[in-house]
Amino acid sequence: MTVKPKYWMLLVLILLGGIAPSNAASTPVDPKVLHIINRLSFGPRPGDVQRVESMGVERYIQEQLSPESIPEPQSLTSQLNQLNTLHLNPVELLEYGMTNLPGQKPTQLERKAANKRAKQVLDRAIQARLLEATSSQRQLQEVMVDFWYNHFNVDAAKGRDRLWVGAYEQQAIRPYALGRFRDLLGATAHHPAMQYYLDNFQNRADSRPDAQGNIRGLNENYARELMELHTIGVDGGYTQQDVIALARILSGWGFSRPGQQIDNSFGFYFNPKRHDFSDKVFLGHTIKSGGEAQGEEALDILARSPATARHISYQIAQYFVSDVPPTTLVNNLTQRYLATDGNIREVLNTLFHSREFWDAKNFNAKFKTPYQYAISAVRAIGVEVNNTRPISNLLQQLGMPLYGCQTPDGYKNTADVWLNPDAMNRRLSFALAIANGNLPLSSIPTNMEQQTIGTGQRPLQKSPSIPVDAWQLTNTLGNSFSIKTQKAIASSSPQIHSALILGSPEFMHR
Repeated sequence: MTVKPKYWMLLVLILLGGIAPSNAASTPVDPKVLHIINRLSFGPRPGDVQRVESMGVERYIQEQLSPESIPEPQSLTSQLNQLNTLHLNPVELLEYGMTNLPGQKPTQLERKAANKRAKQVLDRAIQARLLEATSSQRQLQEVMVDFWYNHFNVDAAKGRDRLWVGAYEQQAIRPYALGRFRDLLGATAHHPAMQYYLDNFQNRADSRPDAQGNIRGLNENYARELMELHTIGVDGGYTQQDVIALARILSGWGFSRPGQQIDNSFGFYFNPKRHDFSDKVFLGHTIKSGGEAQGEEALDILARSPATARHISYQIAQYFVSDVPPTTLVNNLTQRYLATDGNIREVLNTLFHSREFWDAKNFNAKFKTPYQYAISAVRAIGVEVNNTRPISNLLQQLGMPLYGCQTPDGYKNTADVWLNPDAMNRRLSFALAIANGNLPLSSIPTNMEQQTIGTGQRPLQKSPSIPVDAWQLTNTLGNSFSIKTQKAIASSSPQIHSALILGSPEFMHR
């Protein structure tokens, strides 16, 4: 069920109540400035609009396209450094989360302790992502981390992946978010989190009888999703024979166990005993007999395919421009992808200078996902985030838990998925709570372990509840509200102005 715009403000007023005199609004900001901030970031923090006005839109675009040139706040760096499992490799994380020594049956107490450690690892990964999204100055990088993680989704609820999703993001997604697509594709393909999630670690050539245990024959899961979701798309022209060929090509790809040789820093491991070394024909290309190199050749073919260029270009255009992106834009991005060998930064640069991106009908036209809404609200009030639990709780309530999408296609970013009455009520309740200063975002845990684990089970050093100043919030957001919204705010009690702003139709969009 869709909430129609004409009823939206009525719903806000009914939920938040009150009618009284109002304060005057500040001067509206150039819509182009707001548009570029809302699409290249998760929304403005106090002072961001004025900063972009001063430096100019073009300089802001180029700055965000080169995140390595942007210094991060020392407070954020310090917080991330305290998350001591964040930079462990998958083999170290597996050892950290083991119940006991290999070959020994764990006791109930050992299982309980292992589950607690695994939860700590996942909580720290969630905390790190939310801290970076809300506080990083490298906002386009954070936006692209969100985009690419959904594109190469891994669900933390599947077994060992609760230990690995944080490392997967840190090692396979984040370093390549603005680089070459082939490098990003290779990093995700080699990472144990992906190998485990889509079962390729079970994939072996069915003609080789020397694999042990319960692993029998080809497993096509990863090969199919690698083409359908990650690269050429469902309409990319592949056949079932291509799926089988790719599964054979990727047979033997897996991950290292504790005590095993590590092929790279990810913990990737190629087992020749499980691999089909024969020649293969894949997407019309003959791949000669070989080992791990066959997989690399297949990834090269996929990354350079025009179908992949179009599939990726469509998804990027949909994320940044409109739910149904213009064909002309998708075509232009496709050509740029092919001309630059899949350089993501160049594709984005073309997008940000396109006529379609700057078409006024696309301004504030994208409905925010729960993740985008929560992060934008926290950024807008300008609070220093020490406790990410309220954000994580909202994402759970809205059906978008971080690292919690069960299906390999990831969370969608279109309005039809997220715009419904129940979700709106929950967003408005969050708007009221955050506007009144009732969410302990700035509360500092009483000890370091509580801060890094973030369980919320021990008392916090609570900061006093300070309501958000509506005038400052209006300035932060560039006074970008419709006449109808301004009238609704103006006719309400000043005590709920900030909540009305964060619950307005304009703030629900980007």
